[in-house]
Amino acid sequence: MDRQTTVIVGGVAGGASCAARLRRNDERAEIIILERGPHVSFANCGLPYYIGGVIEEEQDLLLASPEFFRRRFDIDVRTGHGVTAIDRAHRRVSVRPVGGEPYELTYDHLVLSPGAQPIRPLLPGIDLPGIFTLRTVPDSNGIKQWIASRGVRHAVVVGGGFIGLETAENLHALGIQVTLVERADQVMAAIDPEMVQPLTGAMADAGIDLRLRTEVLGFECASRRDTLVVSLTGGQRVATDMVVLAIGVRPESDLARDCGLAIGPRGHIVVDSHMRTSDPRIHAVGDAVEVTCALTGERTGLPLAGPANRQGRLAADAISGKRRDFRGVQGTAVCGAFGLTLAATGLNERRLREMNLPHQVVYAHPNNHVGYYPGASTMNMKLLYDPADGRVLGAQAVGAEGVERRIDVIAMAIQMRATVFDLEEAELCYAPQYGAAKDPVNMVGMVAANAMRGDLTITHWDELACDDALVLDVRTAEEVRDDPMPCGMHVPLDELRGRLDELPRDRAIQVVCRVGVRAYNAIRLLSQHGYRASLLSGGVSTWLHFNPPVCGDTQDVQGTGSTG
Repeated sequence: MDRQTTVIVGGVAGGASCAARLRRNDERAEIIILERGPHVSFANCGLPYYIGGVIEEEQDLLLASPEFFRRRFDIDVRTGHGVTAIDRAHRRVSVRPVGGEPYELTYDHLVLSPGAQPIRPLLPGIDLPGIFTLRTVPDSNGIKQWIASRGVRHAVVVGGGFIGLETAENLHALGIQVTLVERADQVMAAIDPEMVQPLTGAMADAGIDLRLRTEVLGFECASRRDTLVVSLTGGQRVATDMVVLAIGVRPESDLARDCGLAIGPRGHIVVDSHMRTSDPRIHAVGDAVEVTCALTGERTGLPLAGPANRQGRLAADAISGKRRDFRGVQGTAVCGAFGLTLAATGLNERRLREMNLPHQVVYAHPNNHVGYYPGASTMNMKLLYDPADGRVLGAQAVGAEGVERRIDVIAMAIQMRATVFDLEEAELCYAPQYGAAKDPVNMVGMVAANAMRGDLTITHWDELACDDALVLDVRTAEEVRDDPMPCGMHVPLDELRGRLDELPRDRAIQVVCRVGVRAYNAIRLLSQHGYRASLLSGGVSTWLHFNPPVCGDTQDVQGTGSTG
């Protein structure tokens, strides 16, 4: 077979993994990577931590050099070489090197891995000094140099997604006061609102000035030298020393569009399951491509490093004649900020409602490991599943430790089309310092499985006291005093069996405790005595995510015989 030439446009996750895989598949292939930036493979997820000094040296961000690719894989890497055009008819690309003469390269196969570029909106003053985006190592160096040379004391971060939160945390760690501006009514849009509340509280405790439901209108220079003024909706104006824009990315698909390749409605390059574009000689991978949601079949974009790496490998296999299908994405992601970890996989409740897909929700608040072992902390978990068959549709969790491990387990369950019964029966590692005999994954599965079997009826908080239902609190008197919530009756669980005659038989009873375990025991007791009882999902711990504490609404009827 003749020697085949594969030209790869762009490195980092998708392009670099494609090149290495292709070499492992084909020792005779000529492989050329054209990267317009100075680095062919770097850890862009580590950039906020490089700014904050957690990662101390720039070199630590560089995963592989051109010399490494040449020495290890015999791959020709040309940094500072941008591709300006693709001639599909003659199978060649036009290349413009930095400081050199333009030239052309012919290819047998072309792989596009151009990535995505940060959104920089056309606002008044957007080009003023001190306004940054964060996507590359030079971007982060520019921010570090600005902080050092200007003695930055205050920064505005625009955008409350992954990069915005991580940047805000790292600037805060440097002693810089941070105002974070987010136009939505919550940070971390991929996670449902109630699950973000612990992070919002942690940000407030850290002194972060969080401006939700707020948009940036423009920038201007203040009278004081080197100070910016950020104009916000509602007439707000914030004076600051620097601005970091973290409002999202858009796919770099201009090359593909200009040469006539199919482009999706949101600007992504259209590919099939082998990462092949509308031209069979051209593949595309990474942040620039359109992907399929593994749960719904929708076409979307997902700028994450994990899928980009897998796509690079698949493209290399397809070029080598080893056809494998890309199974799609499910949006598994994690973010650490302000002492908490937030993680999610699959569909969130907002998206399920938008698509009008049947689903059920359960909450659990287990410890990350057994309570008797020092250092145990509570995590908040949310599981979404299909009420018809129990298939897991999504999960979210937030806590100090152990969160990402549990979401990883559920992510694999989703990939294998597992059900809540599989989570209930999952055999997971247990030792006191790592988990419990009933792991948090088991716990949330058990709640859902009980509901599926009919052993538990779940009522959600937007149905509180609906249809004249009685809200029964089975916590202790001390707990009710410390975290009151509106309810009709308070009977501690340990007294319930002896006080059944105080409860109405002609009304539904919604039972609540701190996290749901005692309420479940109460429901099993009540249902076997003929009462219509349901669990207020997630207990008071979930209630407090939806509502501020309520004082004076709880009627403690111990000894009064009242039914509320």
